[in-house]
Amino acid sequence: MYTRKLRGYIVVLALVFTSSAAFAQAPNLGKPINPGEIAAWDINILPDGTGLPPGSGTPAEGARVYAAKCSACHGQNGKGGPNAALAGGSPIKDMESEKTIANFWPFATTVFDYIRRAMPWRQPRSLTNDEVYALTAYIFSLNKIIGENDAMNAQTLPKVQMPNRGGFIIRFPDRL
Repeated sequence: MYTRKLRGYIVVLALVFTSSAAFAQAPNLGKPINPGEIAAWDINILPDGTGLPPGSGTPAEGARVYAAKCSACHGQNGKGGPNAALAGGSPIKDMESEKTIANFWPFATTVFDYIRRAMPWRQPRSLTNDEVYALTAYIFSLNKIIGENDAMNAQTLPKVQMPNRGGFIIRFPDRL
């Protein structure tokens, strides 16, 4: 009986020691990444505009891009289609209220950042910086946030005051 227990302990100890040796080695998953590959994804844009790329666009230019690449999902003039409406929307009253660019998003730069990272849905990150500025300008124009002739670029975009900017509780206001 003791021999069986002893053998059991030996087996357990052998597993522990061989397992710890295996865990000490790297799992050999993935591949090393170089700084250039990291830079391609280091595209954060802060609310103050830090990180905005060069480029510009107008609502008229954005209307053409929108018709070609966005209207199938977001509907004509941003009024909604299979995916969320981008224009209009009444003030938010509760969690079930429809959220649009005008009534929900607190920072103009966040809209640009989201479009650049995630749109169009089937080809994220395929838009040029000029197309993203133009789409942002077009959507803001549809929502009467900017005028029809206002251009968006790295200097003008951070100055846009979103209608619901004051509708959020800022957790770390000193970081803005």
